[in-house]
Amino acid sequence: MTIEKPIIDTAGAAEGNRAASAADRANARELVGGEATDTNLRRYLDGIPGVDAVGLEQRAASLGTRSIKTTSKAWALDTIIRLIDLTTLEGADTPGKVKSLVAKALVPDAADASTPRVAAVCVYGDMVGDAVSALGSAHGDPDDGGVSVAAVATAFPSGRASRAVKLADTADAVRAGADEIDMVIDRGAFLSGHYGQVFDEIVAVKEACRRTDGSSAHLKVILETGELNTYDNVRRASWLAMLAGGDFIKTSTGKVAPAATLPVTLLMLEAVRDWHRMTGQKIGVKPAGGIRSSKDAIKYLVTVAETVGEEWLQPHLFRFGASSLLNDVLLQRQKLTTGHYSGPDYVTVD
Repeated sequence: MTIEKPIIDTAGAAEGNRAASAADRANARELVGGEATDTNLRRYLDGIPGVDAVGLEQRAASLGTRSIKTTSKAWALDTIIRLIDLTTLEGADTPGKVKSLVAKALVPDAADASTPRVAAVCVYGDMVGDAVSALGSAHGDPDDGGVSVAAVATAFPSGRASRAVKLADTADAVRAGADEIDMVIDRGAFLSGHYGQVFDEIVAVKEACRRTDGSSAHLKVILETGELNTYDNVRRASWLAMLAGGDFIKTSTGKVAPAATLPVTLLMLEAVRDWHRMTGQKIGVKPAGGIRSSKDAIKYLVTVAETVGEEWLQPHLFRFGASSLLNDVLLQRQKLTTGHYSGPDYVTVD
């Protein structure tokens, strides 16, 4: 199914937004036993069992040592490509750079037509129109062979702006044609225990993702786990984002160290698994930042398969946020085909 371009909001869209907001809030009320206030959310989130840090890290390390057969490696490399959000998020980005990124997203390896496309290109909001234009008829649902456009929003990467600015940032990107919005939570509010504020902001941003035709850009909620300090905080933030209606939970902006790590991603996958068992809803996970080699990416595939099942290895449920990972995967893929490693000149420089 091809995702249609958004059109400017009308009174009908506002009514749809209110319905979506009401549904998210009703779901949260049922789960937390009342309105999504700081007090109720704190009681609910603090009631989630604490994280066994040693056990989590040992399991992640164990999953990271799994080896796969050569035939499975070929499948794994193609799967990684299909799950990549090919990203450029630099102050020096230009329309030309975005068009080059789109060209690579559509044809990752010009010498091998069997190479799959990536899931999406991820850009700043003001670059969305350029990405949509460059994709042309290929702009669409990655589960159907298209390439989506993801836009970072809500004063990415710091999140330090008023809610009005954040919502305008989101609405502008959706109007320009973004299929997915990657928002950042207010880490300061979260760490101060203002869970209701964070909840309300996620709900409001999700409303801003809605189009007049009733469809909605998918919302990825970036936790910026490198600033949350503890595994317990990562677990609480994951549950808070899901309670508020996020379609994905995402580790990082890629601008803060540490970014994605295997233990943190495992923890978030466990949260998604438990949420699915409790509600029946499937939430996506996106590790982003610092995943540069196919060897590391395969560890994440194994972790997904062992934690939530292989059904999650689809673009609407799992993504890699990366800028340089694709090149290494292409080199590994060429090695499987030719029997030797190609030089770095055999792939384009991002």
